[in-house]
Order: sequence, then structure tokens, then C-alpha cells
Amino acid sequence: MTDSHKFLIRGGYVRPVSAGIYSLLPTGKRVIAKIEAIIREEMNRIDGQEVLMPVVLPAELWEESGRYASVGAELLRFRDRNNKPMILGMTHEEAVVHLARTELTSYKQLPAMLYQIQTKYRDEARPRAGMIRVREFTMKDAYSFHTDQADLEKYYVRAHEAYERIFKRIGLDNVVSIESN
Repeated sequence: MTDSHKFLIRGGYVRPVSAGIYSLLPTGKRVIAKIEAIIREEMNRIDGQEVLMPVVLPAELWEESGRYASVGAELLRFRDRNNKPMILGMTHEEAVVHLARTELTSYKQLPAMLYQIQTKYRDEARPRAGMIRVREFTMKDAYSFHTDQADLEKYYVRAHEAYERIFKRIGLDNVVSIESN
């Protein structure tokens, strides 16, 4: 058990329910609410629009992207009462693309950034490191749509600055950004 995990339990922030699954106690819930408020302020500041996508998604969206077959056992698959293949969303790229296809009908609506703060579930084989590698967690995901690469790159700078402000506002001053491809 990591020190941070011990402190979260001892301090009355969380209680374990099962491996990698925790209940937030009132103090933990207040901390999370404050962090979420800061995230919302900064995402709205860069013209983000908050949405809430469903946690249960039809498998066909994931089949279309190819990830239904390529993602392993951490993706929870099941069939609903009508025997339709479904998944428990561990991320929402497919759902937001589906949403954008129906709602963004003109290039004049671009750029557009949609974000959500939602509970996710990944069936981790070995949850560990306290609250770092868990099965159920709250995630803020953001997705942007642009007319061209130049617009995307310009927006990326704004988003990066927003994340830097978030970290600074929650007291993480020594954050290092690394480029990933």
C-alpha cells in the first residue's frame, strides 16, 4: 500500500469497496468538487463546452473505430436485455465523434471543443498504487474539432496553457510537460 493510499484512508477521504474501487467520503467528495470546479473554469475559459456522454455505449461505435477488437480485457463488454452488444465506456472518443457527426453540421461551428468529467471503469488486471491505478475513476476528457492542422496546433497551445493553470491552481507547481506522439 502506498503512503498516499494510507493517508487517503486514514484521513477519511476514501474507503475501499473492492480492489481498485473506492467510495468517496464527504471530505474526499469536497476536494474532488473543488478540483472539478477549477477544471471547468479553465476549460470554459478556452471555449470548451461541457457535455455528459453515456457510460454505456453500443459496441457498434467501437467496432467502427476498430477498437472493439483491438482493446483487451480491460474493456468491459456485455449484452443488454435485447442481446445487443454493449460496452462500459472507459474512454469516449467514439461517442464524441458520433455526437460531433450529428451536432456539428458546418465548418462555421469550428473550432469546437467538447469536454466531460465522468466516472470511467477499466477492468485493470492488477489494481495497485492506491488511487493511481484503479478500476473506477473520475476522468476529464476533452476532444476538439478543427478546420485544419494549423487551427488544431493553435488551439493546442491554448489547451496546454489551460492545463498549466489548472496544475498551478491546485498547488502543483513543478509539473513537467513532455511531448508524445
